Amino acid sequence: MDPILKVEGLHVYYGSIHAIKGISFDVREGEIVTLIGANGAGKSTTLNTISGLLHPKSGSVSFLGQGLAHTAPHKVVERGLAQVPEGRRIFLQMTVKENLEMGAYVRMRAGGGSVAEDLEMVYGLFPRLRERRRQVAGTLSGGEQQMLAMGRALMSRPRLLMLDEPSMGLAPLLVEQIFDIIRNLNEHGSTILLVEQNARMALSIASRGYVLETGKIVTTGTGQELLDSPEIKRAYLGGD
Repeated sequence: MDPILKVEGLHVYYGSIHAIKGISFDVREGEIVTLIGANGAGKSTTLNTISGLLHPKSGSVSFLGQGLAHTAPHKVVERGLAQVPEGRRIFLQMTVKENLEMGAYVRMRAGGGSVAEDLEMVYGLFPRLRERRRQVAGTLSGGEQQMLAMGRALMSRPRLLMLDEPSMGLAPLLVEQIFDIIRNLNEHGSTILLVEQNARMALSIASRGYVLETGKIVTTGTGQELLDSPEIKRAYLGGD
């Protein structure tokens, strides 16, 4: 099966800082692929480059066979790729329902689909959001805000959903709930690219994983292979 996302030889700079150093990887339909690594390894930079928020110095990003480099972020969403950013970035003064409707804006502008149907789909995946639909988003708990950020991204009907640190700042029980939701989304057909510092949780649900260190991919394998690797255990899983 051909990859739906293909990154080849990507180099990204922040000014004079060489943040991403020639990485290559791919994501196939139906997979959960995770990028793991320490803070500053380049995980979020990679997602932001795919999303069009950053521009590569060289290399290529293709999605569904079309190049994405230097494509505006809203055009990336129109093509079927949505990102749930680190820190969630929901609209705190708007209601839950209004936030979700904003997620469908780019797709509706391009002339596609029923917002009401998509709201029902999101409420089916996240029953808590239905209960809170008239509540102002800034009053939600951290876990509910993460659910809202994910639901808002799904409103664009993405072919690929990118999640940037979905467990950040959440209590352990909520982290388990969020990862159960990610697994459930995948079982319902979502293809997912996951950036996550909680390597054990990420690898436990991943089809495949890539390990980034200082802007380079140093190891790749199935989720289980990486979980079983002595080197990965020592570096990222707290093993001996």
